[in-house]
Amino acid sequence: MHSNFPTGVPNSRLPRLLMLDEERISLDKYGHARGDTEIRARLEGVVGAFAAGYNAALAEREGPLDLCRMPQELRGFAYEGAAMSRTLLDLVTCSRGRRLDDLRTGPGRGYPHLIHVGAGWAYARLRLRPRPSGKDAGGLPRWLAWDGWGFHNAYFRPGPVYRERRVERAARGEVRPVRDQGAGRALWFHACADPERIEQIIGRFPGDRRADLWAGVGLAAAYTGVQPRPVLARLGEASGVHRGHLAQGAAFAAKAHVLSGEVPGRVGAAVAELCGTTADTAAEWTDTALAVASARGGGVAAYQQWRAGVRRAWQNETGGVRA
Repeated sequence: MHSNFPTGVPNSRLPRLLMLDEERISLDKYGHARGDTEIRARLEGVVGAFAAGYNAALAEREGPLDLCRMPQELRGFAYEGAAMSRTLLDLVTCSRGRRLDDLRTGPGRGYPHLIHVGAGWAYARLRLRPRPSGKDAGGLPRWLAWDGWGFHNAYFRPGPVYRERRVERAARGEVRPVRDQGAGRALWFHACADPERIEQIIGRFPGDRRADLWAGVGLAAAYTGVQPRPVLARLGEASGVHRGHLAQGAAFAAKAHVLSGEVPGRVGAAVAELCGTTADTAAEWTDTALAVASARGGGVAAYQQWRAGVRRAWQNETGGVRA
């Protein structure tokens, strides 16, 4: 993808040049399915929150960022956008992650997962491989930058990603599953959260890539909370043998919301449907699995072990079926 964000300009001009018009990332712009009107409006609200956070972080690029007036259920998306713009500024000014560090350790400390993901957007926008920097690269969750990288490319280039099923050269190899998880998250938006449409698209992928896509779908389905439980039950049925991966993604979403200090009602219902338990319990699965996986190293293989540990917890606690 060709970048719409210029580089090599004086610092004083960067914020104005990098500002993001919400219309530029609207679902209407990139051939995403229209779907149900109400669901699409909720997804557009997510897109708008991302853009608002992105622009707010640019406007306050050297000072504190306050997104408290953003509705709680949308605040995580705003911090994701803020992480993208702060990372872009860090990259084009060679500031070694200083602005992202300030966001991660300051106002965004309750949203570490979203900040890693948002940083991945910036790397994708500049066509770079994610390379976490700064004082705290974030342990295994830092690999979520590749999830954000994959989301970005799938959202803005759905044709090559979903119809042609291409994998970018930079994402081939051991990081591809994480990139595909991000593409799965974007698929939730691309398909307007429609289980049947999602099943059809994933069904066209090679068998060894479907599980990661379903994990991303589960993460987006639970974190956005835009669909009611009956629709999510259909989503679970559609995932078939990849049901555990769907639950793993939803557990990641549960942990992200628990860390923020509030689990919106629709999100709690989504986690209950997809994980068969409460958001607090699903979050505990991720904590336990993370502790075990982290003891085995900090590479992408350990990240994959983290995900596998969450799936085992889901299997052991629920018997592999919806509660």
